[in-house]
Amino acid sequence: MASELVKAGADPNAQDGRRDSAFLATGVTGSVGMLEALLPANPDLTVTNRFGGVAFIPASERGHGDYVRAAVRTGIDVNHVDDLGWTALLEAVILGDGSWPYQEIVQVLLDAGADPALADRDGVTALQHAENDCHAKIAEILREAS
Repeated sequence: MASELVKAGADPNAQDGRRDSAFLATGVTGSVGMLEALLPANPDLTVTNRFGGVAFIPASERGHGDYVRAAVRTGIDVNHVDDLGWTALLEAVILGDGSWPYQEIVQVLLDAGADPALADRDGVTALQHAENDCHAKIAEILREAS
């Protein structure tokens, strides 16, 4: 259905009162299929949600690794900072539980050019958060990237 709507000219960037759009929702749900259905409509990769985040930031915090892997191939800014002062990398570390999906997301983001030195508003880096939260494997991945 989404592909047909795109063919008919539907705008994937049209936002509702909460600043949600079809394109932004793909990151929340982690739907790679919907992301791929909307890409032919050339969605604006810089459109932000009510938290100032681009589509793959919520995917990073929710552990949607397949989505993050697909989204970084679109050319989306992997170092985008949202209104909370966080990047997708910081969200994956801070809001994730350190498990395999988050380890994978951290590696995908780093491979796509995420800057591990970008700190939150308090000056705390992803590595420092990982160490503080006892996410040993993520801390190891971040150390290797630095």
